[in-house]
Amino acid sequence: MFVHSTPVRFAHVDAAGIVFYPRFFEMLNAAVEDWFAALGRDFRSLHLEDRIGTPTVRLEADFLAPAMLGDMLEITLAPRKVGASSCTYRFAFESGGTLRLKGEGVLVCMDLAVQRSRPWPEAIGAALRASVPSDLDDGVP
Repeated sequence: MFVHSTPVRFAHVDAAGIVFYPRFFEMLNAAVEDWFAALGRDFRSLHLEDRIGTPTVRLEADFLAPAMLGDMLEITLAPRKVGASSCTYRFAFESGGTLRLKGEGVLVCMDLAVQRSRPWPEAIGAALRASVPSDLDDGVP
């Protein structure tokens, strides 16, 4: 499980001070980027040196409670299933003990030169597989 903290900034909210829903997905992408850095390969290295992308190919979300300007969000990511070239993960956004958003996404390892899926690099694939809980009780709502 990976946890990323971020404040709700003015750029994230609408005129009512509530997070505008697409901004949650921008924050999720930032969390995924930090997650890969923690797994041992930052996005700069992956994209510019290795020429590997990690596009989201599926995303499902349930919006449960609004997040407001000034809230501190904890974004939790937990892999559920890791394939040869894909990773299904769950995510949750919490603030002040309240679950704001939860869902599931699928990332695919992509060869940027040919725009097709490819197997995860060995180290990343191993790190992802090692972080999948054996009982799938990952603690993510």
